[in-house]
Amino acid sequence: MLFTAEHEEPRRTLQKFIAAEINPHVDEWEAAGEFPAHELFRKLGDLGFLGLNKPVEFGGAGLDYSYALMMAEEMGAVRSGSVPAAIGVQTDMATPALARYGSDALRREFLQPAISGEAVACVGVSEPGAGSDVAEIRTNARSDGDDYVIDGGKMWITNGAQADWMCLIANTGDGPKHRNKSLICVPMKTKGVTVARKLDKLGLRASDTAQIFFEGVRVPKRNRIGEEGKGFVYQMTQFQEERLWVAAACLKAHERTIAETIAYARQRKAFGRSILDNQTVHFKLAELQTEIELLRSLIYRAAEAMIAGADMTQLATMAKLKAGKLGRELPSACLQYWGGMGFMNETPVSRAFRDHRIDSIAGGAEEVMLTILCKGMGTLPGMGQ
Repeated sequence: MLFTAEHEEPRRTLQKFIAAEINPHVDEWEAAGEFPAHELFRKLGDLGFLGLNKPVEFGGAGLDYSYALMMAEEMGAVRSGSVPAAIGVQTDMATPALARYGSDALRREFLQPAISGEAVACVGVSEPGAGSDVAEIRTNARSDGDDYVIDGGKMWITNGAQADWMCLIANTGDGPKHRNKSLICVPMKTKGVTVARKLDKLGLRASDTAQIFFEGVRVPKRNRIGEEGKGFVYQMTQFQEERLWVAAACLKAHERTIAETIAYARQRKAFGRSILDNQTVHFKLAELQTEIELLRSLIYRAAEAMIAGADMTQLATMAKLKAGKLGRELPSACLQYWGGMGFMNETPVSRAFRDHRIDSIAGGAEEVMLTILCKGMGTLPGMGQ
């Protein structure tokens, strides 16, 4: 049993927080193209939700991963994908490697304020020519005495316009591309860091996603997470939590989309009866609800493996693959039953259609998930991931 009675109190607290502090404002934030990350994260930090499974000595709760998964699933109650995406970056994308491999001094400087919500974090992996293919990144961190000097750029960086620091992956050597990279904590106010622009996106409209350039950015080598040259391995491990977050955060969001579609289709009339009275409609909705439950079971199984210390790469990859496919199919199918209103931005199904299209791209594209699975099955030996 993944969840117990001990999960219920934090779950209820989070549900109340979402209802009071997030959902009343999401329409305003979507229209503005940004939400107040520092203000909201500080409130979440005060409640202990930004470090549920992080070390106690750095402000975390020290709980197992099931509590982080509970939070990810409850984030689906937010009536916008933008805010959960930003929170997920803070908890499960920019900080897992730091929490696991960082020095105590580095964790005090960067992890502790991320857990308290005093600092907003982002993760710098994707580049215009290297998103899912992490081995091909071009950003370099040249050794210069006790410092690294960073040159390059990152693209599609969630929280990028508001972040205080970035978990950056860069080339720190000339060796094989899977062993020449390191993860480095880079303060965003460092000279030479430029937030070039906020990106205009199809969905996740309230998420400040940025393009960022680095020109002669000097940071001390003590900001490196773990060993030099292990960045690719660390990032691949970090990806597993990211992919589970993406999958888990869509569950309740999809359930809400189905419930709202049922309510609308029941009262919308065509040819003398409600849209819901058509067998093809209610059968399709039943199939989609089943798909959600199947995905939930897969996510829970992957989480249980993680908690047990087992390798859950295949299961997490399957969950991310399935979440991406469902993120395309489910909102599109539901939108159809709204008719013309489904094409209007004022209806929630159109936001779901836009927001969840990213699920099969971010955190590793669908095709990359299939490649990883094939490698794990032994059909593609010798590939990098």
